This record gives sequence, structure tokens and C-alpha cells, in this order.
Amino acid sequence: MRNAVAALLPVLFLSLPVLAQKKRVITHADLFTWKRVGDPVVSPDGRIAVFSVTEPNYDPAKQTSDLWMVPTDGSSQPSRITSTRGGESGAVFSPDGKWLAFSARRDGDDASQIYVLPMSGGEARRVTNISTGADNPKFRPDGKAILFESTVYPGGKNDDEQKKIAAERKARKYNARTFDTFPVRYWNRWLDDTRAHVFVQDLAEGSKAVDLLAGTKLADSAGFSGTLNSSGGQDLNPVWTPDGASIVFSAIVNFNETMYAETEAHLFQVAASGGSEPKQLTPAGQSFTQAKFTPDGKLLFALHTRNATKAHPYSLTRLARFEWPLAASAKPAIITDTWDRSVSGYSISPDSSMLVIEAEDDGYDKLFRMPTRATTGTKVELLLAPKFGGYSAVVSTPGGLIGKFGASTQPPQIAKLDPAVGAASPHKLLTNFDAESLAEIDWEPPVHFWFTAKNGKKIHSILTKPPAFDPNKKYPLVVFPHGGPNAMSKDAFSTRWNFHLLTSQGYVLLQTNYTGSTGFGEKFADDIERDVLRGPVNETLEGIEEAIKKFPFIDRTRQAAVGASYGGYMMNWMNGHTRQFRCLVNHAGAINNESQYGFNDGGYSRELRMGVPIYEKGGQWNDQSPIRYSGAFKTPMLITQGEIDFRVPLSESMTTYKILQRLKVPTRLLTFPEEGHWILRGENNKVHMQEVLGWLKKYLEPAQPIWQQ
Repeated sequence: MRNAVAALLPVLFLSLPVLAQKKRVITHADLFTWKRVGDPVVSPDGRIAVFSVTEPNYDPAKQTSDLWMVPTDGSSQPSRITSTRGGESGAVFSPDGKWLAFSARRDGDDASQIYVLPMSGGEARRVTNISTGADNPKFRPDGKAILFESTVYPGGKNDDEQKKIAAERKARKYNARTFDTFPVRYWNRWLDDTRAHVFVQDLAEGSKAVDLLAGTKLADSAGFSGTLNSSGGQDLNPVWTPDGASIVFSAIVNFNETMYAETEAHLFQVAASGGSEPKQLTPAGQSFTQAKFTPDGKLLFALHTRNATKAHPYSLTRLARFEWPLAASAKPAIITDTWDRSVSGYSISPDSSMLVIEAEDDGYDKLFRMPTRATTGTKVELLLAPKFGGYSAVVSTPGGLIGKFGASTQPPQIAKLDPAVGAASPHKLLTNFDAESLAEIDWEPPVHFWFTAKNGKKIHSILTKPPAFDPNKKYPLVVFPHGGPNAMSKDAFSTRWNFHLLTSQGYVLLQTNYTGSTGFGEKFADDIERDVLRGPVNETLEGIEEAIKKFPFIDRTRQAAVGASYGGYMMNWMNGHTRQFRCLVNHAGAINNESQYGFNDGGYSRELRMGVPIYEKGGQWNDQSPIRYSGAFKTPMLITQGEIDFRVPLSESMTTYKILQRLKVPTRLLTFPEEGHWILRGENNKVHMQEVLGWLKKYLEPAQPIWQQ
């Protein structure tokens, strides 16, 4: 399939130089169809890692996803343990390691259900039968029951009532949405009145699931919600307490106040037997999510963020610790309070003594550690810093650390990590899918460099070279600032905006971590809130000058810029303030702060960023709105957009397109009716990248034949 699809795209690379023997240029078919490895789940004894493997296909009906396993000592190759038409998610081992539970929608299922697979061999057994579906299973500490999440209709106290409500709604002769509060939609979908609940079910034959939140004041309150994910679903992230008698979960308590207050997520405890009101465990004015108990059951940890304020809209994610059982007047200890990095993930050692922390740091995804009994102010120690790429989804096991390693030249794989100081090889890949195909590609890791901006800040950038690179030649420059803006450009693999595909026609790619980027401290990330475009764009333009000074193979006369989301917002600002680019590519970029506010899915956070409410004069609403400078637009622009994008609505791209057409600036508009903020479907993504590369070729290589679709 990959070779067949690649045959459709030869025109993209007509002008490429001859490559080194046995090496070739990456194609869209490569990056889209390479296998995609999920996060590892490790057996209690640390000997086996289970993970999902998705085998993408341009035809969605032919895509597969199954569970695989591999010994963590690397003694044998990975092996497939499920083989069904539908995929599995939320895999988890039983406490004794003999069973694996997961959520799947198999033949005969109207919704996803929980299945249990014997690790000794045999078929998986379905253990739930709930009309609203079941996800995210976790075994009770004794292994005899599970908890799971399901999204239910309000008012239905059991599954029979849920079925009745669903039937009544399906029978309606009208189709309308009604709202009394905000938000009304999120990312790519409209919201409804369903909410995530926590269920418990005994694993004995004939047992039925019990909804622990049905009829509670908390679940019936207007502000109750799980944390929203990018697909519009809700997550409560429940965990069993060490004694198995209750469950701790995280829920938003003021979801209905999104337009005028920061939403808060709190930890709650509820009896596993049902019939009781959940008890709030955490104090107001901050949020707590992703709870985990130490294996010895004496401590509870959670991710912690402070509420945004007008003075400081951005907050690092920190680690909070609670003694368990929790005393009535207990307050959390924020043990990473003085550490100037944000916790992106964490795991706890089997002996309950040590935390392994994942964090972005100076352009890399690194690992850090600190004692579980650390006090506020305890130094967080660097544990493992990769020379290229980065680590994620790390699990502490009796046999060491298991996680994922990925880089721009390596799709993420399961790896065993060696934190030994000075280790020549800090990780060993336990999986290496598509290794033969990956070895064919002419690519190398990006180059990291720093410079001091005119504002005195130290700014980090990475530069990716084209295939068949010759330092004695001159190459066009493509500037690609990240979105967010609270994100970080780093050496990582992407199927949506692949660095090496963007350089494949013979371009150098530059990514500058402007003010607002994460991984460089809380103040650095927060500073963008008082200068939403002007400063970050100036730093990006200064980054170009520094790169040209440092790398003589860059052709100053041939520059282009590409941006998506916040990066697209930057493209609109650049078009009104600089003439140095031959062309721009703008995916889902806002142009008008006021209309973006009025039609997107966000709430109070935008007001904090702009400095004042939209109905008051002042702030950054007008001064840093690209539309106010659009009379100066002269640079040709390709505009791309998903039509069901509610983060940056289609109206923003349409406004940009109309203004450019009014000014007679060469413009091309490409919209995708089925796509949201990201262009994810295989054929759509392929066409999207054809258009992007074709636009760059048209303006960066005017002497060459213009690429046509």
C-alpha cells in the first residue's frame, strides 16, 4: 500500500538532488503508514510490557489496531496478543499479573465494553454490558472487581433508565440544541448534557455495574464535568484507594462558569459500594488531576495547577502530595513548588521511595527524580537527558524504567531506559517496527542552538537540514514556529507536520522557541500573556538572522514561513509587518481577536490574555490583532482550514482570504468539510501536505516547473 500511494506523489520531488546510495527522501506514504505504538502498560513483576499498535491505512476501513506484548529484558521480539477488527484501549494488568483488562467494541457490541484476557492464553471475556459504554478499567487491589467510566444522560439512575432516555431522544421529531451556560462546544464537536460517571462491577458471573455518582448532589450540579479531552469526551481518571473500599477521582466543579471564572478540578473520594455523596479532598483556588497512590498506600500524589489570574494567566503544572488516609484538615504539600519546570507526567517506584518525573526542559523531553517524601524546596535531580529525541510514558517497574523513546528520525517505540550516569546508550529499544523502511530515509536529527534576543532573553531554536545535504550549497529557508502558544518545538516525530517532509524538497527548516514556549521556565511561558504577538514574532524574525549568520548554507533571498493554530495567527501578523518572505502558509490561524473570541470554544482565559473584558477599551484586543494591520498584507498566502474547527473557526480563515482577495494578493484557500483543528484523515492529510509543498515550491523555486495537484 505504501508504494502504491507513493506513486501518486512523484511530482513533489522532481527537482530533488541525487541522494546518497541506498538512502531516499521521506514520502507522505511513509510517515502516514508507519506503525504507531501506544503507551506501555507493565505487568506487576515488571517482566512484560503491553502496548497497542495501530497499522494506519489510507482506507479507514482497512486500518487495524491490536495489543502486543514484549519482554522488558528484550529477550524476544514483540508478539501480537489480540487480533480483531476493532481496537483496544485502556489496557491494565490485574494485581497478580494473570489478567489484562481493556475496553473494546467487538462484534455484537453496541458500545465499547470491558474485556478481560487471560495472560496464560485463551480468548478475552466480556465482563460489562452497559448501554452507555465502558472505558478506562482498573482492577480493585484484590483483583475481584473493576472500576470503569461511562458517559451517561442526566437523571438516569440505572442502565434501564439510561436506555429509556436514549430511546426517547432518538424518537424526537425535532433536532435542536439548547444551552443555559457556557461552554457549548469544544475543539471539534458540540457539547451536550451527558457527563462522565464512575462505575464499579464485581467480576463474578452475573454481576451488574453500579453507578457510584447517580443521584449525587455533585453529579447533578450544573458545574459538574470530567476534564474535557480533544475529542470532546470527559475523563474523571478514577483510582482505587489502597484498601479497595473507595475510589478517588478528579472532577471539574464549576464547568458552568467558564465565561467568567477559571474552572477548577478537584479530587473527590466516594465509597465503592455506592449510595454515598462524594467528599471533596482538595482546597479551592487551584486544580488537581491525575491522582496516584504509592504502592505502599501511604501517600497520594496528583498534578496541581494554580488558578490563572490577570497578573499571571499561565501556571506550571506541579506535583502535590497528601498523606493517606487524609486527615480532615490536611493540606497538600506542593513538592515541586520551587522547581521552574512543568510536570508532564510522573510514575512512582515499586518501593514507594522515588518519583520519576517527565518534563520539557530547554528543548528536550527529559526525565527527573525526587524522593516521594521530599519537602518543598527539595532539589529535583536530572535523571536522564537524551542527546536527541525524548522520553515519554515512563513506568517505574521492579526491573527498571520502561517508556517510549521518539525523535524526528524515529517514530516512538517502547524502550528500556538506563539512567546510569554516563551510560553510552541511555535506552534500548524493545520494539523497532518499520526499521527496514526507516533505515532507507535520508535524514538526521536537528541542530540545536541558542541566541540572545534584543530584549535580553536567551532564545532556543532547532534547525533541520534537507536530504542529500551539502554544506557548500545554498538552500531556501522555511520558518515553522510552533502553535499553542504554550508548547515547545523539539526533536519529535509528527505525522501532521513532519519536519523532514517539510524539508524534503530541499529546504532548511527553522523552529524558534519564542517567548511563551514551555520548557524554559514559568516566567518565560507567562510573559507572552502581556505581548501576544509582537514580541514572539520579533524573536522569531531575530532567530532567522541568527540562523543565517550561523549557517552559511541558508539562502537569505528565499524565505517562507508556515504556521498552524497560534503559528497561523503569527502568519497573519507577519503579513502585516514584514516583506521578507516569498510566501506564507497559514493553517487555522486567527486574524481578528474580537471575532475569534466571539465564535471559538474558549472562555474567560482569552480575557485574561487580552488584559481586559472585550467590552472595555484597552488591552491587546486591537493593538495586537492582525486584522488592524491587514491593509499592509502583500505576501502570497496559502490558507488551510478544517470546517468543523471550533478552536479557530472557519470564519477566521474566510476573513483572511477575503481581505487578501480584496487586496489582490495571490491567495489559495483549502478547506476540509470533515476535519477539525487538525487534518487527520489519511487522504485529506496527504492532499493538505501536497498543497503546502506545492505552494512552497511555487514561490521558493521560481525557476523550476510549478507543482500542480
